[in-house]
Amino acid sequence: MLQTEFEFTLPKGYLDAEGNLHRKGIMRLSRAMDEITPLRDPRVKASPAYATVIILSRVIIRLGALESVTPAIVEDFFAGDLNYLQKFYRRINGLDSTDAPADGEA
Repeated sequence: MLQTEFEFTLPKGYLDAEGNLHRKGIMRLSRAMDEITPLRDPRVKASPAYATVIILSRVIIRLGALESVTPAIVEDFFAGDLNYLQKFYRRINGLDSTDAPADGEA
């Protein structure tokens, strides 16, 4: 059976407005629309790097106790966590030369 969801733990964690730290999450495999949809967004047209923010907000299906992960939440990630998630995304989707991680492995 194809694994489509992968657990991760952020190195630093997302600190929400109430001071709660969210580190454990789940990212699903990306679909074509996850990479196509951001191209229509005016924020991406103004700054192509913003596509990463939108893509991650679409594929992170759980982060701690948050109900959803929005682009505004991804914007507030620490730089080290954003870098970690970009690498994790590339690995699980087979976009790097390394193999995808085993179950739950990052």
